[in-house]
Amino acid sequence: MTRSSVTCDFNTVVVVAHGKRSRIEGLRSKYRRSPDNNPSPHNPEVEANNNRKNTKKKKKPPYKPPSSLDRTGKKPLHSNLPFDFRFSYTESSSSVKPIGLREPKYSPFGPGRFDRIWTGFCAPAVDPTVTSVDGDGPGTIDLKKAKESRAKILGKPLTPAEKASLVDKCQKHRTRREVHLGRDGLTHNMLNDIHNNWKNAEAIRIKCLGVPTMDMQNVCTQLEEKTGGLIIHRHGGQIILYRGRHYSKNKRPIIPLMLWKPHEPVYPRLIKTTIEGLTIEETKEMRKRGSAVPALTKLAKNGYYASLIPMVRDAFLTDELVRIDCKGLERSDYKKIGVKLRDLVPCILVTFEKEQIVVWKGKNYNGNAKTRLEEIISAQNTESNISSENSSTGSHSLSSDDQTLQPAAIG
Repeated sequence: MTRSSVTCDFNTVVVVAHGKRSRIEGLRSKYRRSPDNNPSPHNPEVEANNNRKNTKKKKKPPYKPPSSLDRTGKKPLHSNLPFDFRFSYTESSSSVKPIGLREPKYSPFGPGRFDRIWTGFCAPAVDPTVTSVDGDGPGTIDLKKAKESRAKILGKPLTPAEKASLVDKCQKHRTRREVHLGRDGLTHNMLNDIHNNWKNAEAIRIKCLGVPTMDMQNVCTQLEEKTGGLIIHRHGGQIILYRGRHYSKNKRPIIPLMLWKPHEPVYPRLIKTTIEGLTIEETKEMRKRGSAVPALTKLAKNGYYASLIPMVRDAFLTDELVRIDCKGLERSDYKKIGVKLRDLVPCILVTFEKEQIVVWKGKNYNGNAKTRLEEIISAQNTESNISSENSSTGSHSLSSDDQTLQPAAIG
C-alpha cells in the first residue's frame, strides 16, 4: 500500500464521521424541547403541584340500588300470607322462645320496605301491639279462609298418569331446574325462588341435604304450608312440589326478600353443668364413659341424615350411651343435630366436646313411647280431620278438594 492511498482512506473516514455527527446534532436540535417546556424535575414547587393533582380523588357517583330493591317514594310492601316470617321455617320453632338477642331489632327486609314489625327473630303476621275488636289481645288470622284458597288453587287431585308425567318431567335427565335446601333449611327467600320457578313449570324439584334431612316429615309439612303447593313425589332427599291446577303467576303472593341473614337469638344452654337427675360426680363419669364409647357412625358434611334417628333408637336397645362422630362438620350443625336427636328420639344430651355428640337414653327410656313432636303432629291431624268432616257439604267436588289439604303421601 502506497502513502497516497493511506491519506485518501483517512480523509474518507473523517468525512463520514463528520457527516454522522452533523446528522445527530440535527436530530437533537429538531426534537429537543426548550427549557421552558421541560422544567427541571427537581423543582420543589412543580413537585408539590403534581402531588396535589395526584392526591385529588374522583368523586364516586351516588349509590343506586337495583330496580327490584329501590323503594324510594313508594309505600312499604304488604303481604297477605297468614304466617309469621322467619329466616328459616324448618330450623326454628315458635314454641321455643329465645332468652335474648345478639343485635338490635333491625329488620332484615330493609328500612321502610315492609309493613310488619321485626321482633328480633320473626315478623309476625298480626301486629302484637294492636289489640282485637274485643280488646282481649292481638287479633288472629282466619286459617279456614287460607285453607279454602289453597284448595281452590290446587283444584282436583291429579290422576296417576298426570302425576307420573310431572315426576318424569322433573327428573335430572329432563331438566336442570332445581332448588337446593341446605343446612339453613327452608329459608324465607327460598319461597320466592320456588314461585319464580313455578312461572314456567308446573312442578319443581327440590334437593334436600344437611341437617334438615333428619326430619323430612317437618320439611315436607313446611314446604306445603308455606308455599301452598302439594308434594307429589319424594325419594330420599329429592322432593317434587306441584303448584296446582289453577295457579296464576299474576296472582302469586307478595314475598318481600330478606336483604341479609339476621343473627340467631340467644337460646337456653343445651348442655347443663349437671345432667338432670344426676350429681356432679356422676355427670363427669358419664361424660368420660361417653367419650370412650365406640362411635355409632361418622356423619359426612352436607349428607343425608334421615337414617340417624332410627339408628340411635336401635342402639339404645342394647347400649346406654351413644357417640356420633362429627369431625369436619360446623359446630352449629352438630348442635342442631343434637337438638333434633333430643326431641325426636328422645334422649338426653351429654356433651359436644371434641367434635362429637354423646347422648344418654335416660333412666326412664321407653323406645315405644311417642315423642313430643309426634304427639303435636297427631293432635294437629285429628283437629284437621274433625274440621274437614264438619265443613263437608256432601258434594263429590268438595270432598276431593278436602283430600288435597291432607299431608301428602311420602313415597
